[in-house]
Amino acid sequence: MPQSLISRTPKPKYDVVLVGGGIMSATLATLLHEFDPNLEIAIFERLGRFAKESTAAWNNAGTGHSAFCELNYTPEKPDGSIDISKAESIAEQFEISKQFWAYLVTKGYIQEPKDFINSCPHMSLVFGEKDAEYLKKRHDKMSGSVLFKGMEFSTDHKTLTDWIPLIMSKRKESEVMAATKMEMGTDVNFGTLTRKMGRHLVEDSNVDVFLYHEVKDIDPRSDGKWEMKVKDRIHKHKQEVVADFMFIGAGGYALPLLDSSDIKESEGYGGFPVSGQWLVTHNQELVEKHQAKVYTQATVDAPPMSVPHLDLRIIDGQKALLFGPFAGFSTKFLKEGSYLDLPESVNTKNIRSLFGAWWHNLPLTKYLIQQVAMNKTQRMQHLREFVKDAKEEDWELKVAGQRVQIIKKDEKNGGKLEFGTEVVVNKAGTIASLLGASPGASTAVYAMLNVLEKCFPEKINGEWKDKLLEIIPSYGQKLAANPELTDQVRNYTKEKLELDY
Repeated sequence: MPQSLISRTPKPKYDVVLVGGGIMSATLATLLHEFDPNLEIAIFERLGRFAKESTAAWNNAGTGHSAFCELNYTPEKPDGSIDISKAESIAEQFEISKQFWAYLVTKGYIQEPKDFINSCPHMSLVFGEKDAEYLKKRHDKMSGSVLFKGMEFSTDHKTLTDWIPLIMSKRKESEVMAATKMEMGTDVNFGTLTRKMGRHLVEDSNVDVFLYHEVKDIDPRSDGKWEMKVKDRIHKHKQEVVADFMFIGAGGYALPLLDSSDIKESEGYGGFPVSGQWLVTHNQELVEKHQAKVYTQATVDAPPMSVPHLDLRIIDGQKALLFGPFAGFSTKFLKEGSYLDLPESVNTKNIRSLFGAWWHNLPLTKYLIQQVAMNKTQRMQHLREFVKDAKEEDWELKVAGQRVQIIKKDEKNGGKLEFGTEVVVNKAGTIASLLGASPGASTAVYAMLNVLEKCFPEKINGEWKDKLLEIIPSYGQKLAANPELTDQVRNYTKEKLELDY
C-alpha cells in the first residue's frame, strides 16, 4: 500500500467526494474520470485497503448475479404462470457490468481478468414433484428469452450426476429432483476487481484516494455544496472538506451518513443488520466433484438473501466450495463497525418505520433467532440435504459480511423491510447514496449509471454520451428485445474477459 495514501492531506474542496472504497465507489470514480478527466475527485475509505467490507471475496457469494439460478427472481403468479420480468432486468444489468469490465481490460486499465472473473455454470435445483413442475414451467418460460438461451433442464438422475456428482452421490433413484443449468454463469471476486480498479485510479488518474480516512458527518451549505468532517484515523486529525457532489457508498454506514445530511429523501429510512456465515471446504477431492453454483429455494419465512446454495469459489487462484448462507445477527452495521451502530441509528424520523417493519416481520425475527442459535453440527445437517455424506472435519465455519437491509416508510404498516438495492438521491441531484444488499456488487455499474442519470442528466445525454456508448455499447437498448445485439455483446465480453463457457 503506497504510503502517500495514508500521509497526504485532502484538499479543502473537491468537485466530487465518494465515501467508501468498495465496488460502488470504485466504479463511479472510474466512470466519472473517463467522462471528465479534469474533475477533482476524492475517495475516502476508513480501512487500510479497498474492498475490505461487503465487497471482500469471502463477504459475498461471488455469484455474478445474472438471474440464471436465483429462483426468487422468477415468482409463480396466482394463475400459475411464471413472471420472468425481474430476472430479465437483472440479467441485463449484469451484462452492463461485463461490458464495463471488458472496456477496462481493452484500455489496459486492468489486466488478467481471470484474477477476478471465471466461468462457472449456474444451476437451480429443486426437490419433489411440485417444485419440479414449477422448475419445468420456469425453464419453458425463460428459454423463450434470448437472455436465457441455452438453459438446460433435466429430471434424469444420470444427467444430474454428470452435472453435480457431489450432490447426486448416495441418492435414491426414486427421489424426484429437477435442475436447470446455464453454462455461461460466472464466479466473480469483487474484492480483487475493486482493488484492480483502485490501483488504476491511484496510479493512472488524478483521483485522490485516502485510506484510513473516515467521513463522520455531512452538512448542507447555503450555496448548495456539502461540507463534511473527515477524520484521519492514523494521525487522529480532523478537517473539513467541501464537495459539489457526494456519493455515499459506505455499505452499512451509508445509512447514518445519509441521515446526517438532513435531506428530505432520507426520512423514514432505517436499517436492519443481518450477518451471515458459510460452511467452507478446501478439500480438492470434493471441489473436483462440484464445478458449479447451485441455488435452491428459501425455506418458509427466510429472507431472499438466505436462499441455500452450494457454490464453487475461485479466490486468488484457489478453488473452494461454500455452502450457506446461515443468517446471523449483530448490531454492527459493518464487520469492523461498532455494536452501537443499530441503537444509534434510531431517531424520531425512522422509529415508526423500524417498529412497523419489526411488527410485521415477526416470523423473520424468529427465523434469525433460530439461525443464530445453531451450532456447527446443526448447520452440517442442512448441508447434508445437499451433500448426503458430508463430513464435519472437511468443513469450517467462515463469517461472511454484514448487510444492512433497508427499512422504508410504509403508510399501511408504518414500515416495510426491503431486500434489494436502492439508490437514494436528493431533489437537486447533489448527493446520492446506495442502500441495501443483493444483487448489489453484480449490478454495480447499472446502479452507478442510475446515479449519474439522476444527478447529471444533461451531461449523460449530452457531452458524456459518446464516451458512455464506447464503454457500454448496449446502453439505452433492451437486450431482451434484441437477440443480435445480445449475441454481439456476449461475444465481445466473453473474448475480453477470457470466459470459457
